[in-house]
Amino acid sequence: MYWLVVWTSLVTWCEAASKFPDGFQFGAATSAYQVEGAWNASDKSPSIWDVYVHENPSAIADHSNGDVACDSYHLWKKDIALARTLRLNFYRFSISWPRLLPEGFSNKVSIDGTRYYNNLINGLLSNGIEPVVTLYHWDLPQNLQDLGGWTNIKIVNWFEEYARVAFTLFGDRVKTWVTINEPMSFCNLVYETGLLAPGIASPGIGENLCAKNALLSHAKAYRLYEKKFRDKYKGQVGLTDQHVWYEPKTPGQERNAQLARDLSELYTFPIFSDIGGWPPNIEFIIAKNSRAQKYSSSRLPAFTEEEINLVKGSADFFGVNYYTSRLVEEACHHGQILVWPFSGSRELNLVFSSDPTWQPCYDWLVSYPPGIRRLMKSLTERYGNIEIKIFENGFGTSDTTLNDTMRVKYIKDHLEQILLSIREDGVNVTAYTAWSLIDNFEWRSGYKPRFGIVHVDYNDPKLKRTARASACYYADVIKKREV
Repeated sequence: MYWLVVWTSLVTWCEAASKFPDGFQFGAATSAYQVEGAWNASDKSPSIWDVYVHENPSAIADHSNGDVACDSYHLWKKDIALARTLRLNFYRFSISWPRLLPEGFSNKVSIDGTRYYNNLINGLLSNGIEPVVTLYHWDLPQNLQDLGGWTNIKIVNWFEEYARVAFTLFGDRVKTWVTINEPMSFCNLVYETGLLAPGIASPGIGENLCAKNALLSHAKAYRLYEKKFRDKYKGQVGLTDQHVWYEPKTPGQERNAQLARDLSELYTFPIFSDIGGWPPNIEFIIAKNSRAQKYSSSRLPAFTEEEINLVKGSADFFGVNYYTSRLVEEACHHGQILVWPFSGSRELNLVFSSDPTWQPCYDWLVSYPPGIRRLMKSLTERYGNIEIKIFENGFGTSDTTLNDTMRVKYIKDHLEQILLSIREDGVNVTAYTAWSLIDNFEWRSGYKPRFGIVHVDYNDPKLKRTARASACYYADVIKKREV
């Protein structure tokens, strides 16, 4: 009898350990430029991506563009039907700034753009799916770029007014807002390399101007919601950034791995740390490098005390996009330094590589599931019991097969690590988002990589959507709430 009780208790414990806690949410994501198409429909104005791909088709691996993409502007009902079939708790999508505000400024609000996002939001809600809305996912109105874009301090006010319009139009139904998606990508990587829209390479200068302005823009939008909308609508507002987990390639490289982590928290430390401002290690190194390069001041623009307090605490949750990890070591000579797609290698004099035992996916992406657990544990140890929402996690492949067993394994392995984070590390992670709901335009890689748990047939005039094995697996996880 004793052993029966022990066995029963063990089985019960194992079942509980494999289940996600009550309240944990499952979703999937896309972004406007990657799926909407209809690039010049109605009064929508060109975004930086419209201009970039039209003027530089060779910059995209397959010379493609997002003019049509998945045509979600017209096929939004099909996307909602997919989300309903998968039993998603939420669907994360982004608003196209130039579709809602064709002139970039709040003086003109598009009627058709408003109608489209109202239809999408209302359609999701009528199917029991929460809309999670991102205000900026890289498609800046081109006319604002012509004025300097994210390197112009004026964008802080432009973004605040854009946020005001969106909160006013949709805040009664949207309860989770992401202000800005991956500033590490559109500031640091873009200006460090010039390999994404708007195609301007300004390493060490443009990237740092963009970084400060992005943080101030986010904070202004957050404070606006806090002051004018929170009491009325009871929503949450946060920023999400891409995080790579960095490990030392050899035991002697731990300090360098930590430096890489510090840089990856360039948009995290100012918001969640007790002291605010830039990560001190990174601020010191950039100031030192700037002096050596004979600049009269640091290339990383300082925050005023007022700005530090504006940004500090300006998030209700911590949005994390996680795909991959890297090993870190000091670069022996300049020729070793690798920039794309990992920022900071020049500034920190580091080189990144992957372990040969990690599963290769597409191009830069290798699968290392323990990295997501180690990342969240590290962030929690540094910033306390903050709420973490995984807002992107996905697997890309050039294979168009529906039987995507490798993607199933990728999702399963990462969900297992998230469960361990919750059960064993005490991390307050409350959401998981598969990237992406459907195949889409993957920026400089075009349509070559397939990230969708749902296949899109680009040869079909109707852009037929077909669920892959990974969609079926994910739907089963959501239904049973267990891996």
